[in-house]
Amino acid sequence: MFELHPRLAQDSVIVGQFELSLLLLSKDANYPWCILVPQREDIFEIHHLDNQEQQQLIRESSRLSEVMTSLFDAHKMNIAALGNVVRQLHIHHVARFVDDAAWPQPIWGKVPQKDYQPEAFEDRISRLQNALVGEDFTVAK
Repeated sequence: MFELHPRLAQDSVIVGQFELSLLLLSKDANYPWCILVPQREDIFEIHHLDNQEQQQLIRESSRLSEVMTSLFDAHKMNIAALGNVVRQLHIHHVARFVDDAAWPQPIWGKVPQKDYQPEAFEDRISRLQNALVGEDFTVAK
């Protein structure tokens, strides 16, 4: 049975889910930062998914990227599946800006995590949910 890795659960909140993946929002307010986690047990790499699931993951990632680019007016979307700390397959989607805290370097380890103000966090979740809601995305309760 699929279980979200405790580190992902600690560092993010569930925004909703696509057909294959949970959508998480990172608690780091330095960047608009979402994470897709395919809901499959013991999957660590994209090539561990079957062909249909790989294609579904790409569709979900593309949809999320389009929404984030539009919603946040991103200069560039950084998309990565590292897994060095958390082995469970998860795909980071980070909206980047030429004036963000780490530009043009990767975000990891550049600046300390910045906590959201509660209202700003709820607003970001709501904006993502409203932009994504549809037949292929369900809002978390």
